[in-house]
Parts: sequence; structure tokens; C-alpha cells
Amino acid sequence: MTIIESLVAIRPGSALADAMEKRAEILRLSEAAHDAVLLPRHPGGLSHGLRAALAARMARQNGNEALAGHYDGLVERAAESATAPLAQPGTSMGDGRIAEIVRHADRLTLAPREATRGHIEALRGAGVTDADIVRLSELAAFVNYQVRVIAGLALIGARQ
Repeated sequence: MTIIESLVAIRPGSALADAMEKRAEILRLSEAAHDAVLLPRHPGGLSHGLRAALAARMARQNGNEALAGHYDGLVERAAESATAPLAQPGTSMGDGRIAEIVRHADRLTLAPREATRGHIEALRGAGVTDADIVRLSELAAFVNYQVRVIAGLALIGARQ
């Protein structure tokens, strides 16, 4: 069972269950994207723990505590206690590089249209590489996609 399926209450035999079965490839690809974005073999300058903490934060900012709980579990597995507080919106770290990453993750989650070239330059100025800026953008895009898919499926399931 994929993460999306586990977080949406799907009654066996329901129309939603049938639709999900027909869309199994989409769910499989979503699960593969999860692993690629959260647990890549080569994480670059965004450790697995940092990625998970940011994902939990993004899920919380979108009001999905169940998904945030999944990501909290990944933070624990990564055993990077320094990143754990970042999973809670409203927290940051003194490290300038991490603080800039958190600001940008929040921006991409809460007000993506407000992101500008200046914000990218601020990330670079804080020592974030271009590859890590792309990785951060992929993470934000994926978690926000996941939140929306789960919300949509939950609405469909509630109507049955």
C-alpha cells in the first residue's frame, strides 16, 4: 500500500477503491517520486533528515497532520536530531544557510507566486548550490502535490 492510499480512508469495494485500482500506476509513480525526493541515494546538501523535516513542516502548513506524521517518522529514522525542530512551522535555526532554506521552503508552500529571482540569489548567497535549490524545489512541489492528491481522494471517499 502506498503512502497516499494509507492516508486516505478507502473502503474496499467502493467506487474510490475501484478508481484507485485503475490508477495503480499513478500511485506507484507517486511512491517512486517520494523515495527519489525524500530518500535519494545522493542527497547533496539536503540531508535525508532535513528533507523529511521540511516535508513535515510543509504538510503541517497545508493542514495535513497525518502526512506530517509520516514525515516525522522519516526524521526519526534519519537520526538527525538537529533538524527535528524544523518540522514545526514557526521554527528556524541559527545557521544562515538552513534558515534561508527554511524561508524558501515556507515561501514555496505558502506563497509560491511570491518567489523571485532575488530569493534564489539569497539562497546562493547563503551557500546553497544550484543543484540543492533544484532539490528543494522538487521537494516542495512533491509534498504540495501529495497533500492535494490526498485531500482530493479524501473528498471523493467522503461522498461514498
